Amino acid sequence: MTTLQITIRNQLSELGRVCDLVSTLERTCHLPAQLVFDLNVVLDELLSNIINYGYNDKLPHEIGVTLSADDAAVEVRIDDDGKAFNPLAAPEPDLTLPLTERPIGGLGLHFVRKLMDDVHYRREDNHNHMFLKKKF
Repeated sequence: MTTLQITIRNQLSELGRVCDLVSTLERTCHLPAQLVFDLNVVLDELLSNIINYGYNDKLPHEIGVTLSADDAAVEVRIDDDGKAFNPLAAPEPDLTLPLTERPIGGLGLHFVRKLMDDVHYRREDNHNHMFLKKKF
């Protein structure tokens, strides 16, 4: 199993570093292009939410991202010290409503649930821990 880790600051400008980490994992493990696309979508969504909504202050915070891959699956772990938030508890959006009637928000988390095979959340020691797995 290959494992790569990075710690980013709670700034949107840091998302490019995570994309670079995914690219490194892609090259190292010869990941399928669709899997890489799905990983980038999911990581962008979750990390953007943490950065934009996870903190009550403007202080610097660290967010840990760990990517692991073997010949059958990729696993992702995201750790942050933001406000407690379980994205799995958020309601599914009503996709049957016309676009003009849908409330803002929730569609990105819908993509996370649909693009990954397993998604788990845990709050421990004032930290959020998100675990994701995608088989290929």
